[in-house]
Amino acid sequence: MLRVYSMAQTEKKGGLLRKSSASKKPLKEKVVLMYDEIFTTEDPSKCNPRFWEELFLMKVNLEYLEGKLEALDGEELMKIKDNVNCLFQHCIQALGEEHPIRVVNALQTLCALIRGVHQKNKSTSGFDIINMLVGFDKAELCMKNLMESLDSLLCAEGSESLKSLCLKLLLCLVTVTDNISQNTILEYVMINSIFEAILQILSSPLSRREHGYDAVVLLALLVNYRKYESVNPYIVKLSIVDDEPTLNGMGLVIAQALSEYNRQYKDKEEEHQSGFFSALTNMVGSMFIADADEKISVQTNEAILLALYEAVHLNRNFITVLAQSHPEMGLMTTPTSPVPTTPVTPLGTTPPSSDVISSAELPLDADVQTSNLLITFLKYSSIVMQDTKDEHRLHSGKLCLIILTCIAEDQYANAFLHDDNMNFRVNLHRMPMRHRKKAADKNLPCRPLVCAVLDLMVEFIVTHMMKEFPMDLYVRCIQIVHKLLCYQKKCRVRLHYTWRELWSALINLLKFLMSNETVLLAKHNIFTLALMVVNLFNMFITYGDTFLPTPSSYDELYYEIIRMHQNFDNLYSMVLRLSTNAGQWKEPASKVTHALVNIRAIINHFNPKIESYAAVNHISQLSEDQVLEVVRSNYDTLTLKLQDGLDQYERYSEQHKEAAFFKELVRSISINVRKNLAFNTLSQELLLKEFSTIS
Repeated sequence: MLRVYSMAQTEKKGGLLRKSSASKKPLKEKVVLMYDEIFTTEDPSKCNPRFWEELFLMKVNLEYLEGKLEALDGEELMKIKDNVNCLFQHCIQALGEEHPIRVVNALQTLCALIRGVHQKNKSTSGFDIINMLVGFDKAELCMKNLMESLDSLLCAEGSESLKSLCLKLLLCLVTVTDNISQNTILEYVMINSIFEAILQILSSPLSRREHGYDAVVLLALLVNYRKYESVNPYIVKLSIVDDEPTLNGMGLVIAQALSEYNRQYKDKEEEHQSGFFSALTNMVGSMFIADADEKISVQTNEAILLALYEAVHLNRNFITVLAQSHPEMGLMTTPTSPVPTTPVTPLGTTPPSSDVISSAELPLDADVQTSNLLITFLKYSSIVMQDTKDEHRLHSGKLCLIILTCIAEDQYANAFLHDDNMNFRVNLHRMPMRHRKKAADKNLPCRPLVCAVLDLMVEFIVTHMMKEFPMDLYVRCIQIVHKLLCYQKKCRVRLHYTWRELWSALINLLKFLMSNETVLLAKHNIFTLALMVVNLFNMFITYGDTFLPTPSSYDELYYEIIRMHQNFDNLYSMVLRLSTNAGQWKEPASKVTHALVNIRAIINHFNPKIESYAAVNHISQLSEDQVLEVVRSNYDTLTLKLQDGLDQYERYSEQHKEAAFFKELVRSISINVRKNLAFNTLSQELLLKEFSTIS
């Protein structure tokens, strides 16, 4: 047995070795001397035929190798191109070795090479990276061998440390450029797919616990490579996966990452309420700042959100995973599991405390509140959508609403959202507001999941009426409510929901748009949103008798419209004024004028009758019951116009409307992943422990 490393007591800094007891001139460590030989124009194996064999027995000095590559200009790098090509090819050969230490060193060397050479691509020299790394003539074969080796290592029964390094190398490869679609090397990752290896990691509980996070982030990034310009095999393959354990595995990894974030937010919130936080610290804002103790980074969670979006958007079978029950993560008992060989930290986050439990791993306890991926996602959304002033949070909130849009359009998702037999207690985070009390968690009723989605939409509508008005998010919010109503109307689902809260929120929104007309019109076409809100009321007026829970709910709708008639009257005056003027708002304002016809008919029909009733009965102010009595006894004489297309909507389309948003989002995720990617996180001591000898 050959011992690979000597554990001599030395001080190492910048590739130098210094004997601790002497003050002689520092000596360069052997691996650095070998790197220096590669950075000459001579073939290093001429003088030493065993050069490459010995190199991969040496502990890699990542900083020195990467720094050396970055220090050279394009011309200097081209002079040593043959040696760089040779190093790259020998790294790939070493991946096929039986000795794990050689494989580990080859993987780390490849990371340094790819990053170092890519840094030079940012300069004006403009040389081609593929040519610099492998040489055009050998690129196809070399990259094929590299991808096959990585695939074999990921699928093998062997070391978890090696699998972790393989994933980190792949993440390094994918994120070296900010815009991943400009990363030409990824063409080889498309041709030599590692999709099945990623799925295998996600389907195995042990692999998933160790590597699930990196695997899911990698998949989300690969799916976004040139997704609009060419056929991306990862998109095609992800869209047809129907293997339940694999899809569940992916769902569990996403649920774990979101749940961990929710837990950390709750802990921090409780700390703040207990007075541990400085008065200067903003409770919501501080959650999104990565610090030394808690790396709660919204960018990183955007990577997980992106994975959830791609799964929901591309794969119809994944919709079933959203409703897959598991115990509430904050309440469950952590199952005993083997301690991982090496601690693998997900990128930019604190490591999950335990793997999310699949039904096979832990039976459900009747006394434990059950949860699912959708509930975890709704809770997460309720946190990130609280404060949208920061660009990252705005992007995160937008992505949450896009995911909910896809869910609201899906027939199967709607079936379980509205299922009376699937009731959950969903504790959404509510923004602290002076005029309302904090809801007690224990008083939450068990209801179908669609109620939690509607609660989230109402909460957003109520809490974001501000100067920096997030128009785009409001439009998406109203669209989600509309799509859910379309399903209820179509399937005649009578949902027992507190509809008054929604009606009240919508009327207040109209009031806000009118009060801030001048400020908002300078930036937004507020009539698009006003029209959508008015048409939601038209939907309730025209079809409410088919989906509102009781006849009295329909009466209450009329009561709210009559009670708040001043807001509708003011809206009509505003849109009439703008639609009669020859200005830019003439057409959009006139659409709102026409849409208000039935609401105005209700107000004009019932108001005189209510006044007459009050006069006859000598009552100065009518109670709600008295108004409802007038409403019920005067339906017969009310005439409404039939409005077409109220239950129609344009389906979500990513390519035509959201391409720019996703391009920017993926760019932000790529930068964040690269920044947090530490491929030397596996400490050498742990690796030595695992691979201490080579037979």
